[in-house]
Amino acid sequence: MMELPKLYAITDCQLSNCTSVEIVRMLLDGGARIIQLRDKEASSRELLDQARDCLKLTREAGAMLIINDRADVALIAGARGVHLGQTDLPPQEARRVLGESRIVGFSTHNLEQALAADALPVDYIAVGPVFPTSTKENPDPVVGLENLARICKAARKPVVAIGGIRLERAEEVLAAGAASIAAIGDILSSNDVANRVQAWIQVMDNRGSQ
Repeated sequence: MMELPKLYAITDCQLSNCTSVEIVRMLLDGGARIIQLRDKEASSRELLDQARDCLKLTREAGAMLIINDRADVALIAGARGVHLGQTDLPPQEARRVLGESRIVGFSTHNLEQALAADALPVDYIAVGPVFPTSTKENPDPVVGLENLARICKAARKPVVAIGGIRLERAEEVLAAGAASIAAIGDILSSNDVANRVQAWIQVMDNRGSQ
């Protein structure tokens, strides 16, 4: 079972009004060590160009770059892996594309989906939205901490909690059993992204040492 960094950072150009490369640079400056490149509005060519530019930065920092949705882009760019949604390429097919050495993550939104994902060739299971979120159009129903805890207890694979999670509630989410927390809005809406990343890592590392 893979060990994920406790903070799983995700890019969002529309939220931050910065380019993906600028966001990745700020996230890395703050200490993020796994970053998902997500740009729903980019063309295939644009996303590939972004992936290659961001990959230069993550490799220099010793961090992992995950591509949202596109296993083909992850393969061509040489990224560390791909993150898939329920309506994307099935994880089995992504595994065939990427091979055994790359990371495949998969989004789920309830216990049934999480248990099904646990049997698939994925490395981690994302669960959310844990809380109400504004970073996704037409979000799935809120999972909540109690259901998150049930999923974390039932799943064998690491769970990445996502959706509306602010730093002030990070300890509650980790206490529910999440191996990692995906943060978007709370970080990218900050006036100092790198400093906010550092604050996240400090809080999560402190809890891990208790």
